[in-house]
Order: sequence, then C-alpha cells, then structure tokens
Amino acid sequence: MSHVFWILILSLSILKATSLQAGSRTVLRLISDNNAGSGGSDPRDYGVELNATNFDGVLKDTPATYAIVEFFAHWCPACRNYKPHYEKVARLFNGPDAVYPGIILMTRVDCALKINSDLCDKFSVGHYPMLFWGPPTKFSSGWKPNQEKRDIREIDDWRTAEHLLNWINKQIGSSYGLDDENFENELLPSNITDPGQKIVQAVYDVEEATATAFDIILEHKMIKSKTRASLIKFLQLLVAHHPSRRCRKGSAEVLVNFDELYPLDMWSSDKDAAATDNLKEVLHDFQICGKEVPRGYWMFCRGSKNETRGFSCGLWVLMHSLSVRIEDGESQFAFISICDFIHNFFICEDCRQHFYEMCSRVTSPFKKARDFALWLWSAHNEVNERLMKEEASLKTGDPKFPKIIWPPKQLCPSCYPSQGPKDKGSNQIDWDKDEVFKFLTSYYGNKLVSLYNEKDLLANDRTKVTLDDVVASTNAVVVPVGAALAIAIASCVFGALACYWRSRQKNRKPRRSWN
Repeated sequence: MSHVFWILILSLSILKATSLQAGSRTVLRLISDNNAGSGGSDPRDYGVELNATNFDGVLKDTPATYAIVEFFAHWCPACRNYKPHYEKVARLFNGPDAVYPGIILMTRVDCALKINSDLCDKFSVGHYPMLFWGPPTKFSSGWKPNQEKRDIREIDDWRTAEHLLNWINKQIGSSYGLDDENFENELLPSNITDPGQKIVQAVYDVEEATATAFDIILEHKMIKSKTRASLIKFLQLLVAHHPSRRCRKGSAEVLVNFDELYPLDMWSSDKDAAATDNLKEVLHDFQICGKEVPRGYWMFCRGSKNETRGFSCGLWVLMHSLSVRIEDGESQFAFISICDFIHNFFICEDCRQHFYEMCSRVTSPFKKARDFALWLWSAHNEVNERLMKEEASLKTGDPKFPKIIWPPKQLCPSCYPSQGPKDKGSNQIDWDKDEVFKFLTSYYGNKLVSLYNEKDLLANDRTKVTLDDVVASTNAVVVPVGAALAIAIASCVFGALACYWRSRQKNRKPRRSWN
C-alpha cells in the first residue's frame, strides 16, 4: 500500500478529530439528528448543549448575530420545569428547520458537571437558571456583576417563553411570536424594502452552495472523462479565490489527490459504472468545505417560500465573489472555468443552456478582471430580466424577493448617473460602469467576507494565493506542482502530503493536454 494512502488516512483522521471539537454548525446539525432518532413523544431539544471544551469555539464560529447562554443544573427542579419554555423560544432560532436562522444561537451549560465548574465561575453563576445575552464572540471574556462596561448582559425577564421572547423583541426591535412558522414570516427582509439584506451573512450561503453543488455532482454521477477537465479548472479557481478558507482548503485537498482519485483510465467503457459508484463513496470523505457544511438552511439566500432562492442564489453569490477576487491575468481562465462548470454540472437544463448561450456570445478573451466581473454582472441582469417576465406570467416568483435589475438605486446611487423609463431593462440604463465595478468589488468582496474577517476565519491577506500558484497552464492534465504549494499554505495539516505529492509530480512524465 502506497505511502500516499497512509499519509492521506492520517490527515483525514486529524481533520475528523478537529472538526468534532468545536464547530457550531456541527453541533446545530446534531439537533435534528438526535431528534430524528428519538422516536418518542418528548419535545425536541433545540437548545445547544455546550461545555467547557467547546464553549468558546462554538460561539466564535456561529453565524448568528446574538447568543443566549442558559446556565443550569440538571438536578434543579426549577431548571427542569423551565426547559420547555426555553425550548419553545429556541425552536424559532436553532437548527436546520429554524423559523429565523442565523439571528440568535440559544445554548445551555450544565453547571452540575465538574467539567463546567470553572466556566460557570467565570460567569459568576450564583443561582439556577441564569440567562445571558450578547454577541457570540464576547462570551469568551465571561461576566462579572459589577463590571461597568460589558457586552454580555444578564437577562432579567425570562421566566416564561412569552417573557423571554418579549425581552428578545425589545432588544432587537423585532416582533417574533411563539407560533411563527417556517417560511411564513412577514418580517423577512425583502430585496425591495431592504436591498442590502445583510450580505455579510452570505459567506455562509456561499459555503452551503459550494457543498451542495458537489453533493449534486456526486449524487448524479456527473464526473465523466469528458467533464473531468472542467471540474479540475473550477477546483483550481476555488483553491485560489474562494471567499471561505475552509472551502479553499477542502478544494485543495481534492485537487491535490485528483489523479489518485480519478485516474484517466478509470473511465474506460467496461469500468465506467463501477468507477462512478466508487467516486461517490471516496469523494464523500473529502468534504469540500469541511464537515460543518452544509448546514441545511440558508441565511442571506433564504426565500419567503421553501422552493425559492436558496441554492441558485448562493451559486450566483459564489460566482460574483470569485469574479472580484481574481487578478487581471486570471480573468479568461475564470471565465472558462465558470462557463464550463455551469455547462457540465448545473442540473437545471434550461438555466444551463441559457448560461452557456451567454458564454458563447463572448468572442474576445478577457484581459482585465474588471471586464469579466462586469460581464458576469450583465449576464446576471439578463437572466433576471428573462425570469421577471416568466415569473410574472406564471406567478411562480417569490413575492418578497421579485427579480430586479441589480444593483438597485438604493444600494448604488452613483451607478445611475441617468436612467431611462423604469419599465425598461438593464440595457436601457445609462450605467456608470466604473461605479458598478466599485460596488461589485465592495459588495461581493470586502463586505461579503467582513463577518469572517472579524472572526479570523478567512485570513485573506495572510494567505494570498493566485492562480499562478495553483495552475501551470489552463490546459493542465495533471494537477500542477503549484497546487501542492496552495494546499500547504491553506493548511499545515496537509503539508506532508503535499510535499510528498510534489516530489512525485516532478518525477512524473508529462501527459498530453486534453484540449
């Protein structure tokens, strides 16, 4: 058995152990898993159980804006009686079926467990239960009753579910109700009343869309000899420019091992069916964005109806984010990679054909990143214009999120130096394209990753990687030596594997291009 295999197994074991230590989304997903297996009539446990080993990590990594921590003791009768009230509120905010995901993470800590003694002391817990409120990242500093300036506050009105939810509504200016149900929320921000829609939270949806896209590829056995090249190119683009560090790392892990996982001869006619079945099993071990993703719900890309927005919205945000992160010399490669990926792997037939037709109209190579970003923006508006008419005719659109020309004037007034009649499409608007490009760069660049930067989950400037590091040429058959460098930069865990792989690549005979 090869050395590569054993190094890979070791690396995956390390990753698995790491992912189970602290990741709010792993914990959140366990809520539904635990409930699904209970089979009883007990109410669901939506509150996330934390302890001293994962407390800081979960709260640092949660996408939620606020957190509530209940300190209790399992032997306390009052705590047991309060639990149903707490769960009624937690149902609204926690888990993949949350009515309002990404707003509040509701957790609890059992102070009767020895492991949590110091943690409970850190919050000066003097009676049970005690509930605290604040920004998730601020909980690491604890709480003292006499602190003058503190980000963490004790909740003083919590004794029933109604009281706790009313207290929450007062803090954030909401009007949530205990009977609110999924996708029936009149307070869901609309792209008409609130066109900004918290783009900072979209980075989590970009991760979700990336993981979902690769799940679809595996489920539908879409990796074939004729699509292999386009997948490699797209992976190279993700390694260099995905806005999420964990997706860059996961993409690089697959890319580095691509020749081992997908040798060219495995698609011979007598092996094809068995090969694709094996690929599905093998690649599931390589979580493209880590084992915490997908979470099973959308935040920025959430529609007012279950069947609207979601994956397609997340995929558009991913493509826009890639378009504003590339360098000038990478623009044509990015264009080809995205067009080929959609053409080969996007499973909606009409959407795939329309997108490919727009790609086919481009006759000259892109030389500037600005030109590619503006082309993608224009293509997206063209899609929106077409869908506006179809959805208006068939009444299949999302009433809270109707298709609009982007960006709206509320978000970018300087993009509209003058404007034709409002009923005209994007082509009738006298856009200031310099301002549009500035907006795209800010909106899908800095703003998109601002939440991650605050939590130190991206390290954009410290791990700057370009496509030159990842691909030797756009026609590479074998994953190039630069990919090993990219993965070594992205994660020290895979350093040994990358170095060993690089040494093998240097001694490998060059193969002919497939283009």
